[in-house]
Amino acid sequence: MDLASLLLFAAAYLAVVALPGPGVTALVARVLSRGTRGAPAFIAGFVAAALVWFTVAATGLAAIVSTFAGLFVVIRYAGAAYLLFLAWKFWTSAAKPIGTVDVSPDGAGRLFMAGLAINLGNPKAVLFFLALLPSVVSLETLTLAGFTELAGVIAVIVAGVMTAYTLAAARARRVFTSPHAIRIVNRGSGVAMAGAAAAIATR
Repeated sequence: MDLASLLLFAAAYLAVVALPGPGVTALVARVLSRGTRGAPAFIAGFVAAALVWFTVAATGLAAIVSTFAGLFVVIRYAGAAYLLFLAWKFWTSAAKPIGTVDVSPDGAGRLFMAGLAINLGNPKAVLFFLALLPSVVSLETLTLAGFTELAGVIAVIVAGVMTAYTLAAARARRVFTSPHAIRIVNRGSGVAMAGAAAAIATR
């Protein structure tokens, strides 16, 4: 794949991923309340889902996916339900000092599946890969090498953007030290999680 086409795709995809959506909201809310431990697993799930949608679009499986549209609806609602569960946990959690908070209440596997489900059900990801991608990349002439290059760009962009949000949230988290501030962060994170769940479920 020529460099100009690769850069065009990278610029278009970066613009889409950088815009905060349900996944970014969920990640930032969790980091604010629980710290960065577990964030890599969530981000890995998010990257995996992006690669799934890219593979679907690039290999012409979109027609097959439409046959199994109900499955993706179930995945979307599963992701929304998990976010609501996290919202409840954050809202009801005690205002412990940051050093004593259990920063990893969820296993890496569960966090990976959460990131995967959220991005598989993310309307923004579906729109880009199934509607906008063909206007940026000629899928009919895409070679295996080009597919690999694009997959690498997708992984780097998603991981990079989500890591940047993680680090920003971690820096902001250090400001909140009093029990009152921690309680506000926990409840704000709960509201943000619930909002992300609603955004996924209603689109």
